[in-house]
Amino acid sequence: MHPAAAVCLVFGGCCSNVVFLELLARQFPGCGNIVTFSQFLFIAVEGFIFEANFGRKRPAIPMRYYLIMVAMFFTVSVVNNYALNLNIAMPLHMIFRSGSLIASMALGIIILKKRYSMSKYTSIALVSVGIFTCTFMSAKQVASDSSLNEEDGLHVFLWWLLGIAALTFALLMSARMGIFQETLYKQFGKHSKEALFYNHALPLPGFLLLAPNIYHHAVLFSQSEPFQIPVIGLTLPIMWFYLLMNVITQYVCIRGVFILTTECTSLTVTLVVTLRKFVSLIFSILYFRNPFTAWHWLGTAFVFVGTLMYTEVWNSLGPLLARWRKRPKEE
Repeated sequence: MHPAAAVCLVFGGCCSNVVFLELLARQFPGCGNIVTFSQFLFIAVEGFIFEANFGRKRPAIPMRYYLIMVAMFFTVSVVNNYALNLNIAMPLHMIFRSGSLIASMALGIIILKKRYSMSKYTSIALVSVGIFTCTFMSAKQVASDSSLNEEDGLHVFLWWLLGIAALTFALLMSARMGIFQETLYKQFGKHSKEALFYNHALPLPGFLLLAPNIYHHAVLFSQSEPFQIPVIGLTLPIMWFYLLMNVITQYVCIRGVFILTTECTSLTVTLVVTLRKFVSLIFSILYFRNPFTAWHWLGTAFVFVGTLMYTEVWNSLGPLLARWRKRPKEE
């Protein structure tokens, strides 16, 4: 597949996925578990058919390693989606998760004994300042909500703090999982499609612990207003339609990133994913009218500039722009 098509899949799939997730979370803030379960089930079934060949294909990486990876992946996915139930707004959710660079670098230094250049430390400092600014301003908004009395306001703020703690935990766990994957791929080779399947199939029994919550939201979804799907003409509750579209766009997003990693350099992948996050953030703010002050914009700018600096995009763009400037003169 052409890289441009993969970029379209990433932008179309990932940005649409965020939109449908916000539509779900706004109506039922506690629906994170049913969303996570649906995504896992869909990708597991697809992988069982096309990757595992109905269970006949043996995994290249021993199952005991997948069990460790799956425990991490399941925890990260559930905690990230559940954070939306703890008064965390979608823009802050997206910005906070952009701090994966900080967590990766910190754990890389501690566990892998890595050393980085000064520009890398500077970029991480920018990302940290940006996330802190956005988080601090969001905290002020939660604490000063005029529609709540003092007691209710404190209760909401404490839940918000728990949400921040959950996102921080998920960030660190995700970084640790990345390091674990890195060591596995060095030992057994890269098997990203296989890892994608097992990461989604093996945790499915774990959702039995969340079955009451999943069933409760399934009932709520079924009671939502009916919606007729264009072209097909099929009518179903609108929340089920949002969930279906969320699952499909999540799959398109993941496949797009996978294709991009096989067709482009890791630098290009990081740049595309970063720009996608920025587009999703802008859309979330403008379309859903999420509260976003000048301080939030400043913090966002720090996060994205720091991310681009970390990937050394500027160093790559310099020679490219120089070549483009020389072309007219040569002609």
